[in-house]
Amino acid sequence: MSNNAFIARQPIVDAGHRVCAYELLFRHSGHAQSARVQTDVDAGVTVIANTLCNMGTEWLLKGKLAFINMEVPMLMSSFSTLLPKDNVVIEILETVQVSDEVLEKLRELKDGGYHFALDDFSYVPGAEPLLEFAQYVKLDVLQHSYDDLSRLVRLLRRYPVKLLAEKVETIEQFNECKRLGFDLFQGYYFARPETLVERVINPVYGTVLQLMEKVRQGAEIKELESLFKKDVALTFKLMRYINSAGFGLSCEVQSIRHAVNVLGMQPLYRWLTLLLVTAGSKPTSPVLSRTAITRGRFCELLAKENLPQNDQDNLFIVGVFSLLPALLEMPMQQVLDRIVVLDRIADALLDRSGLYGPFLSLAEAVESADLSQLESVSTALMLSPNQVSEAHLSAIAWVEQLGLD
Repeated sequence: MSNNAFIARQPIVDAGHRVCAYELLFRHSGHAQSARVQTDVDAGVTVIANTLCNMGTEWLLKGKLAFINMEVPMLMSSFSTLLPKDNVVIEILETVQVSDEVLEKLRELKDGGYHFALDDFSYVPGAEPLLEFAQYVKLDVLQHSYDDLSRLVRLLRRYPVKLLAEKVETIEQFNECKRLGFDLFQGYYFARPETLVERVINPVYGTVLQLMEKVRQGAEIKELESLFKKDVALTFKLMRYINSAGFGLSCEVQSIRHAVNVLGMQPLYRWLTLLLVTAGSKPTSPVLSRTAITRGRFCELLAKENLPQNDQDNLFIVGVFSLLPALLEMPMQQVLDRIVVLDRIADALLDRSGLYGPFLSLAEAVESADLSQLESVSTALMLSPNQVSEAHLSAIAWVEQLGLD
């Protein structure tokens, strides 16, 4: 299933109008000016799914922080721990009722490295415990007089928090808030929320459920890898998620096996649960998906004689990702702007150059029955016609065994 994902972001700036962060907001369409929410959980899950799986933190945030609203159900769910703690500020809405359970969850998240903002904060009895966890406090300038804001600022300066003035709509309000000592600012005076639209490819519902069951049973990574290889969307989303800035990895994850190892079984299970909200009953563009998987397997098999395992794994990714422009309906350069891959993978995908480029060129020559190209590339790779033919037939047979539609 292929469709569009929508999310709105509104800049949060400092006193010099420099963008420091974005608040991410749920949108149901590209033309929506506000959220049309079925339930708070639906909105929260969709924002997290779009941030982590469909758009990616790198492309969406450009290195800035994301403020994401959470009601109690989302805050208490395991989905909150999927968010990259270095990139996200969890925004606790003013409707959240303080309870022992909520405070315990906040303590757990804080111990895990997460940061919090208190939205539309009012200094009322019972709200003080939340200040123990907050790094940011947002005050709605339209709901308070200048004297009220001044009083609140004095009270909140006793806490180690940054003060954020929200709903700033005029230069006069901005200057007043600056005089009061606010650190950050948000509102129509700076920018209205911008709705971003991203073409997405979604995994097959049944494959996600199979993976969840395998993880629950403690299956070997090899079994999980074989299921990922059945689904182009799953492979793409996993590689983008694991290579996001939130993981702080010292090197790029190159293969499905490596990604599963880095992520770990419990976080993988939570991530798969999140994917269920975007999974479909039918594969994304079945013909293209099947061709991509066949191409990936073919490139992988071609390298078995001469290249080590990690290069074989990389070549599977090269083959599969080479058809992402068709699946996502965008140029390859835009695809690569949304994912992190090794330079030699990018070189192959962009212009068929580098170590992996000839393998992809050979796969395309086989598919198009370009005999001249087939002969020249196989000769350059020192592969005989029999080796190429055997790898191609084996790749087709392997994909047949996967039981794809």
